[in-house]
Amino acid sequence: MELTKTLAALTVISATLPVGRAQAQLPDPGLTVERSNTALVLTDPQNDFLSPTGVTWGLVGKSVTANHTVENIESLLKTAKQTGFLVFVSPLRGSGADWLERYKPYLDDGHTVVASPHKVYGPQANDLALQLRKRGISKVILAGMSANLCVESHLREFLEQGFEVAVVKDATAAAQAPDLDGYAAALVNFRFLANTVWTTAQATAAMEGATGVERSR
Repeated sequence: MELTKTLAALTVISATLPVGRAQAQLPDPGLTVERSNTALVLTDPQNDFLSPTGVTWGLVGKSVTANHTVENIESLLKTAKQTGFLVFVSPLRGSGADWLERYKPYLDDGHTVVASPHKVYGPQANDLALQLRKRGISKVILAGMSANLCVESHLREFLEQGFEVAVVKDATAAAQAPDLDGYAAALVNFRFLANTVWTTAQATAAMEGATGVERSR
């Protein structure tokens, strides 16, 4: 019933707009990055998703390679640590759940906040939102694996919880198979849902140009 009402309202609004405005681009409110209330959140920066020896590589490897996902996640981590942003990880439990080796200096530094494992795709059943709120975080720069599953599920839950979210589109990737492209599907939904969609270069520039003092650890 509520969905029907919402769709009806949108139809009425669209019908009252001039043709040019009815065809306008989707809004992009952006995200103002501040050290006091913004954090980098990574989903599943783990071997199963990002290593050629991982169990999902046969499906995600092409997308990971094309996006330079591994390198871009490291760039986000490096910038966040250098510029004083808190880093949170929402991991998935599994046999290949160890961090990618090149990420360990950043994630095992004693300052990264690692939430309890999420059970399927989203953070509804782990303590990620609690850990963010305990530290005054209301804005999230979101990246990790995989785009149309865990990243998108975290995005949706964050928005439901009242967080503002910028998704970093080239610091993620997804399964691709004949007639199926999880990454392309995710990009569409990111654009419809997130406050903004950034490249890694845009995200690192935002952190480097952020206001506020470095967070105490």
